[in-house]
Amino acid sequence: MAKYKFAHIREQGQDMIIVPVDSTFGSKSDQTQQDFIDAFQAEVSRAGLAGTVVPIWKSGRQVYFIAPRPWHPFFKSPGIYELVLANINKELTV
Repeated sequence: MAKYKFAHIREQGQDMIIVPVDSTFGSKSDQTQQDFIDAFQAEVSRAGLAGTVVPIWKSGRQVYFIAPRPWHPFFKSPGIYELVLANINKELTV
């Protein structure tokens, strides 16, 4: 099990659980990435938090994420990674 700090925010009328992960997340298989999202989503629910889990990571200067398509413009906005880090407000063990 690992501890993860994350930003639990409400943006565009949506509850978001934005989890910064390390750059190696992008090289994991789609199934491994989805397993992480599912496990984190289950822990969020157990903790009584509302929201959709979105992992976000940087590789070099590029920011990557896995989010519902309607949220892509928000996650592609300049400075999003720094905004997420500045809004870290929760921690869970997954």
